[in-house]
Amino acid sequence: MIKVDNVSKHFGGVKAVDGVSFEVESQENLILLGTSGCGKTTTLKMINRLIEPASGSIYIDDKNIMDQKPEILRRGIGYVLQNNGLFPHYTVAQNIAVVPNLLKWDKQKTEKRTAELMEKLHLDASYLSVYPNELSGGQQQRIGLARALVSDPPVLLMDEPFGALDNVTRSKIHAEFKALDELKRKTIIMVTHDVQEAFELGDRICLMDKGKIIQSGTPAQLLFDPVNDFVKDFLKEQRLLLEFKTITVRSLWHLLPSDEEIKEVGSGILVNNKDNLWAVLERATFLKPKRLNMVDLENKEAKTVSFESLMAAFYQYKNHQAHE
Repeated sequence: MIKVDNVSKHFGGVKAVDGVSFEVESQENLILLGTSGCGKTTTLKMINRLIEPASGSIYIDDKNIMDQKPEILRRGIGYVLQNNGLFPHYTVAQNIAVVPNLLKWDKQKTEKRTAELMEKLHLDASYLSVYPNELSGGQQQRIGLARALVSDPPVLLMDEPFGALDNVTRSKIHAEFKALDELKRKTIIMVTHDVQEAFELGDRICLMDKGKIIQSGTPAQLLFDPVNDFVKDFLKEQRLLLEFKTITVRSLWHLLPSDEEIKEVGSGILVNNKDNLWAVLERATFLKPKRLNMVDLENKEAKTVSFESLMAAFYQYKNHQAHE
């Protein structure tokens, strides 16, 4: 859906982006990850021509973006900013209607689509008549997302979209983000400096430094097959948590005992094999189950294991990955 081919951008003598190339499949969420100044936001802004590349080519749906007028190009791309980018003198309804008005939608169509998105983003219709400064940070960010999605563009660009939110609000919006059916149909490129956010939301991650992509791959590939010490060191501080969030029960299925005898009597919890270990740990900490009832719905298999067996499988899996 998106192809970035050997793209560079210089500001004076500084190489902000230096020969960057990557591709994004349709309906994939690619994360540009890195510290401030690594070139990730400049790369994102070149895709919708807020910044013009000095060299290289960018294609969206096989069309060179330079063959289109910037304003026409941007109508097919949703764009979400860190500070939400809402117009302070517009009501919520007017903010969401900006692109529909440019596209000359009739009032009824705009209102119907707006109401649909408000419901999906868990926002009361009463907010439509208020101004952005009357909303919380989380509400403002949801309105910014609604404005980007209202015309149903196939591509969504997100620049540190949750960076200004507190941890509790950010965690809640992450969960909504993953569940929102509107986003599952989009091709998304998201910029973040938050490693956990990248691993939680990304199908693939491009880790950048000094204008270059150091490694591109799935979260598991970056964790268990880093290309160099930079990648290893970048993830080192949060490594255990990232492993828990990356490794699913499905990954460990073959390492779990099939007929474990659990002597302790007590309640259990149902665990889907698509769950990651972090989700299982969170529930287990709260409910303190004596057994974990694992189900693989696709293959119609079930296993009942102890928490100790699950953790043993986790460390066995890690050990195997380290020696591959």
